[in-house]
Amino acid sequence: MRAEEMSAVVDDAPTRERVATSILEHGPSTAADLARRLGLTPAAVRRHLDLLLADGVVAQRQPRATTGRGRGRPAKVFMITDAGRDTFAHAYDDLAVDALGFLAETAGDGAVVEFAARRLRGLTEKYRPLVDAAPVDERPRVLAEALSAHGFAASAGTTPAGAQICQHHCPVAHVAAEFPQLCEAETAMFAELLGSHVQRLATIAHGDGVCTTHLPHPPSQATGPTTERVSS
Repeated sequence: MRAEEMSAVVDDAPTRERVATSILEHGPSTAADLARRLGLTPAAVRRHLDLLLADGVVAQRQPRATTGRGRGRPAKVFMITDAGRDTFAHAYDDLAVDALGFLAETAGDGAVVEFAARRLRGLTEKYRPLVDAAPVDERPRVLAEALSAHGFAASAGTTPAGAQICQHHCPVAHVAAEFPQLCEAETAMFAELLGSHVQRLATIAHGDGVCTTHLPHPPSQATGPTTERVSS
């Protein structure tokens, strides 16, 4: 590679990171989606995507078949790979896995459950005033914004059956893959904060592309905060 070409690659690194971050935060995206969100030309986005593909940060897939689509080849969809997630900051390492393993061996699984709940108590108390101050129908969005501030790249949306909170990044995914008690404690935290039955549909730690939590409508009719994990 010539010196001027190497310089161009280095100079483009911040934009390439913006492209990867946008996919991380918004989920699988087309080049047109990214161009619109980032204010770039589709050609520029595709150039950055080619480099991210070569580095193994993103992967491409064909979009799911839909009815009523116009003529032409469907646009490719780009998604973050496991290696790509590892380029972002993580709050875990091998020491955490070893420590929890030792805790489970010496004090039992109940100690891991208690640790997972205790780990989130601080966040629960920090999020509670924000969530309680919001109208009921805005609480999933407020919680998602609070989660994003702590590195979870979360968003909230609605479906005919209720609301959903999607977390496109998990700082402790590798640890949670070994100790799902961390995911269960987080689900319980959502139920407590939202005062609603919640249903965990998918987790990054379980091998899914995004952590998805479903809140059935209407939350005001829930008898109390309960949680459920749907097995795939």
